Amino acid sequence: MLMDGFDRGVVPLLGLAMLVLAVVAFGFALLARDDAYRAAEKQSKTFWLVILGITVLVDAFLGMLFLQIAGLVATIVFFVDVRPALKQVSGGGRRSGGSSSDGPYGPYNGGR
Repeated sequence: MLMDGFDRGVVPLLGLAMLVLAVVAFGFALLARDDAYRAAEKQSKTFWLVILGITVLVDAFLGMLFLQIAGLVATIVFFVDVRPALKQVSGGGRRSGGSSSDGPYGPYNGGR
């Protein structure tokens, strides 16, 4: 009985969450400039679009858990490694041109 509820409630929600993450990652990969991937020394834009596109298709239509988990790993790698590097190269890092020692309330002065 408990497994039946788990299979009907939790598993579809996890599948939907993986699909949403993959679609968002695909959108970010699509919007980034092609030369930013080269400047960040990451795989090409085409590579990431193919990997994330396959992930979206698998999550939306196939529902094979092994392939979904592999796609989730690729999505996490994109969000954790590739996207921050693309933002840094594209100038999408800090909004206000502060120094690296600036905290959320101004510059850190070491307790002086």
